[in-house]
Amino acid sequence: MKKNLIITAFLFSITMIGQQKIDRKALVTRHNVKITSIDTLASLSIGNGTFAFTVDATGLQTFPEKYQKGVPLGTQSEWGWDSYPNTNNYKFSETLKDYNQYGKTITYSVQEKATPRKNEAVNWFRQNSHLLQLGNLGFEITKKDGSLAQPKDIQFIDQTLNLWTGEIESSFKVEGVSVKVSTVSHQEKDAIGVKVESDLLQQGRLKIRLKIPFPTGEWADYGTKWEGTQNYKSDISKSSKTSAVVTHVMDSISYNIHLKWKGNAEFKKTGAHYFVVTPSKTKTLELSCLFAQTTKKIAEIPAFTDIQSNSISGWKKFWESGAAVDFSDCTNSRANELERRVVLSQYLTKIQCTGKNPPQETGLTYNSWFGKPHLEMHWWHGVHFALWGRSELLEKSMPWYQNAFDKAKKLAERQGFKGARWQKMTDTEGNESPSSIGAFLIWQQPHFITYAELLYRDAPTPATLEKYKERVFATADFMASFAHYDAEKKRYFLGPGVIPAQERFKAIETFNPTYELAYWNWALNTALAWKKRLNEPAPKEWQDVLAHLSPLPVADNVYLATESAKDSYTNPEFKTDHPSVLGTFGMLPETTLLDKKIMKNTFDLVWDTWSWDKTWGWDFPMTAMSAARLQMPEKAIDALFMNVVTNTYLKNGHNYQSERLTLYLPGNGGLLTTIAMMCAGWDGTTENNPGFPKDGTWKVKWEGLKPMP
Repeated sequence: MKKNLIITAFLFSITMIGQQKIDRKALVTRHNVKITSIDTLASLSIGNGTFAFTVDATGLQTFPEKYQKGVPLGTQSEWGWDSYPNTNNYKFSETLKDYNQYGKTITYSVQEKATPRKNEAVNWFRQNSHLLQLGNLGFEITKKDGSLAQPKDIQFIDQTLNLWTGEIESSFKVEGVSVKVSTVSHQEKDAIGVKVESDLLQQGRLKIRLKIPFPTGEWADYGTKWEGTQNYKSDISKSSKTSAVVTHVMDSISYNIHLKWKGNAEFKKTGAHYFVVTPSKTKTLELSCLFAQTTKKIAEIPAFTDIQSNSISGWKKFWESGAAVDFSDCTNSRANELERRVVLSQYLTKIQCTGKNPPQETGLTYNSWFGKPHLEMHWWHGVHFALWGRSELLEKSMPWYQNAFDKAKKLAERQGFKGARWQKMTDTEGNESPSSIGAFLIWQQPHFITYAELLYRDAPTPATLEKYKERVFATADFMASFAHYDAEKKRYFLGPGVIPAQERFKAIETFNPTYELAYWNWALNTALAWKKRLNEPAPKEWQDVLAHLSPLPVADNVYLATESAKDSYTNPEFKTDHPSVLGTFGMLPETTLLDKKIMKNTFDLVWDTWSWDKTWGWDFPMTAMSAARLQMPEKAIDALFMNVVTNTYLKNGHNYQSERLTLYLPGNGGLLTTIAMMCAGWDGTTENNPGFPKDGTWKVKWEGLKPMP
């Protein structure tokens, strides 16, 4: 316990080094988002971490088809999962394939070209369950000639997202008539509120319509499929002059959409899944819309003013909690843009990534990979919360690992390993999804130990140890049993039968990826530290693996991507995707396996020769973290501003990747982790802002950050 107190005091002293009082409201609001045109990549979201609602330039979801290939106009909640009926009685066992690994047969659930039946089974389990687009709430605006207004008819657009309050204020004109809209989200309920002011209301030319889309069952779901063969039903189950409830019944879920408005209005069903609110004789309309499963009892629907005040108080509490970083005293030309990205990334990860489940990579805006979370990405989604003094937001998702624990243990048991093998592409219940790559990925395995250790550093108490020890130790048990001892070479191997974080290597040929070896070393040592803290005996198997784990593979005085790929830097294919070798000393601290001189050589080679146009959004923060640890702060800044499409940050703060993946929250989370590290440093640093150049242009102020391990 004395050692724990010393560590806590050390961390506190490091944190205090950079602390200066910051005007947080000024910091946040100078990056309020301003929109003045129909920009399909600049849609704005409100939400609370378990629910998000994304709007276009009208302040609602009026033109979903226009925005579907930009940042879509989604409405998603973490409870909104559905599965198609398994009419062909597909069994998960049909997705399995036998592989010879370590001299024994091990089954993996893979996506590959096989028999028609197997292909269908694989597709069914990839599709199901899928996250839903719950509904589209937008305007019906009628022009003088009786036609509905189109995007080109929305003129004089002036829209602002007030980050400090979570309010979106929108104004525009249609045929010269002004419309003003305020849109807010409740911070504890899946509800939005909207206030509309316009003469068009009184003229009967402005209405609010609700459309409920069909799920696509495809890799992406933009919420714009209005017809389908499924026998879904949407009906008005309750109604009055000031409220209505629409019940939507699907395959495996049914939910209610509660609407409440101030003043009288007519509510009608005008299509199978289409409803319209028509206000009567008013120039102002206040409306609330709440989404909830039919099994959930709703005591009362909050009014617009209640949602607005809740949003204001909730966001004030968020911004005044945790950490803040202020670049306003910096004279470097890139400082303001970096601050913008940091502030907007905090906003986006708060509304998209703070639920009870690990989030999908596109959060609660639209589906990618059928809406399923990827556990290797949870590091990027969640680690920054602990470093920014908001550990409780990371902790919200930790019970998911308890819920999925039995399935993780069964996965390990099926494959002949001990402990718990954490899934890769999964769902809210912890089911596996077939994948030719994901089934062999292993770098998500130590993540749980990372999260638990960060939470322990935040609260170094016996209660924290007791809360997470079972899953920490089961994780370590799997890691130790997965390592295979080669009696001839007298060392433990990871693989063959593994795909590294750099997904460019064939599983059955690949062994000893550098980053994963280092992560195995760090995580098993950390698990042993937990045993010591609890006064429990150290497992001999863990110690044996650590004592004889393969060294990090080296050739020509640089670290290879994997020991099995001697051509890591001569084969062009192997210089694409994630340069995860840099995570060896960046995401991870210095381990007993590391030689920093070789790591520096590796960094330089990767920096000079990598195909950076074939990378992902979190690769740039990862590179910056490695540069910072290697005492190259100029390179850290250059990495964060590398001129590559996948390092683009849109007006709304989203990290754009491609036309297929227009937002990518691991990039935002990675940026926040990196900034915390560049400011507060890591264990053993005593320097303030060690990740920033000392050229006088980076006078970064911060408060409340925690150092990285």
